[in-house]
This record gives sequence, C-alpha cells and structure tokens, in this order.
Amino acid sequence: MVSDEVFKKGKREQESKLNQVPGYANTIMHVLLILGCLFAILPLILVLSGSFSTESDLTTYGYSLIPRNFTTMAYTTLFGKGQVVWDAYLNTIIATLAGTVIALVTIGLYAYPLSRRGFRFSGFFTFVAFFTMLFSGGLVPFYIVGKQILGLGNTVWVLFLPMGFNVFWMIVMRTFYKSSVPEEVIESARIDGAGEWRTLLQIVAPLAIPGYATVALFQTIGIWNDFFMCLVFNDNVKFMNLQFFIYKTLTTIQFLKQAASSMGVANLQINIANLPSESFRMAMAIVTIGPIVLAYPFFQRFFLKGLTIGAIKG
Repeated sequence: MVSDEVFKKGKREQESKLNQVPGYANTIMHVLLILGCLFAILPLILVLSGSFSTESDLTTYGYSLIPRNFTTMAYTTLFGKGQVVWDAYLNTIIATLAGTVIALVTIGLYAYPLSRRGFRFSGFFTFVAFFTMLFSGGLVPFYIVGKQILGLGNTVWVLFLPMGFNVFWMIVMRTFYKSSVPEEVIESARIDGAGEWRTLLQIVAPLAIPGYATVALFQTIGIWNDFFMCLVFNDNVKFMNLQFFIYKTLTTIQFLKQAASSMGVANLQINIANLPSESFRMAMAIVTIGPIVLAYPFFQRFFLKGLTIGAIKG
C-alpha cells in the first residue's frame, strides 16, 4: 500500500516536472510572438503612413513609418466625389450582406441532401454541380443572359446574384456535413418524429455553424473585393461598387499623368504631378480593408460557439 502511494507520488512529481516550461523557453516564445506581431502590423502601418504622405516624398524617400509631410490629399481625392463614394460604399455593403445570406442558404440547402446516405441521386447532382467548375459557357453567353434575358444590367442585383452559389464551397460544406454531423443524431431525430426541415434547422444547422461561418467569411471577402461584375454589367455611376469606383479613379489619375507628360504642357504637368497615385493606392487599401478586418472577429465568435453547440451527450 505504501509502495503504491510512493509510486503515485513519484509519478505526479515527474508529470509536474514535465509540464513545467523552463524560463528561457518562455522568453523565447514571447520574443517569437512579439516578432510575429510586428511582422503582421508593420506593413499595415507603412500602408497607413503612405496614405498620409505626399506623392513627392514617396517617390524620393520611399515608405516610412511616420510621414515626412503629413497630407490628406489622397483621402480628399477619394472622398471628394461627394455622394458618388457613399453610393458606392452603400452598394458594396448591400451586395456583401445580401450575397452572403443568399450563398449560405443555397449552399447549405444544396449540400445537405448530398451528404445524406439515403439520397439516391447524390452522385448525379454532385456531378452536375462539379461539371460547372470544369466547363463554363464563356463571357459572351454570360453577358447575354445577364444583360438581355435577366435584365441585371445597371442594377445592384448584379453585384451579388451571380455569386449567390459557389460549387467549391458547396463541396466543402457537403464534406463538413458528413464529417461533423453524426448520422446517429439524424437517425435519433427521425425516430423522435422530426421531419427533414426540422432536422436540418434544429439539429444539423447548430452543429454546422463552423462550416457556415467559414463559407460566410470567404463569400463576404469575395463579394466585397469583386469588381468584375460591375465592370461587365454596370456603366451607371449610381450602381457602381466601391472596388470598381476606386479602380476607375486610379486609372483616370494614371491616364491624366501620362497624357500630361506626352503633351509636354509645363503648367499642366506641374498640376497633374501633384495628384496622388501611390498614396492614393495606399488610401484605397485602408478604406477597403477596414470592414473585412472587422469581419474576422465577428466570424471568429461563431467558430468558437459552433464547437460547443449540440454536442453528443452520453
């Protein structure tokens, strides 16, 4: 009896020694984490500083942590368009929110039956969806259908409806259903009398929150950063999104600088040279990155919450 207690005590002491981390190891880990944070934050600080620097300072001295000559000309140029910028911001926000919700509904509903073992046509519908990833109709049929048949030209709808379904994330969601939602849970719900809709909404959906959050996050980023749909379908300033508006403004500044240098007009070259180009790009990055940076903590909360909801008991 005594020998067992001595053995257990020695084992506990040995485990405690193994769990103790030496002081130098903690120091090394803290230094590495601090360096990692600096490597992640410093580029953002350089971009922010560049957006408040003059164009001549960026051309002569390059980027620095603190602007040599503080100026807000890049932001004045960006937001000097008045209502146009806020319309573009509003269009982008509407498209991002609506497109993310539509994508979650369509992807979740399409992937759920494909993940069920008893669905006989799972292989067929998976092939139909996967076939569209390999072959597409091309840009011209896509433009004709969207512009002439569906009438999506010069509307806010075109900013998010074409991205309302993504085959890749459908396959990811189907795999998540299969790996994270036990079949026994669905069978027990069926025994208790739950139908397919109730099983999906009350049993499967809470367990699949991490998968929904992952799809929502990447759909949000994709729709927020997209400007191709606006480039193809919208030529009215009222229906432009933020990315396309900034792209047009930047290309206009570059065109004016090239035209001024080719014409050789001295006064025009001096005035055009003061227009921000590099600093405008930095300001553009700061303006567009803000909402996406705020989206990550929001979805992270659902990542953690989804790991503990609906766990199997017993």
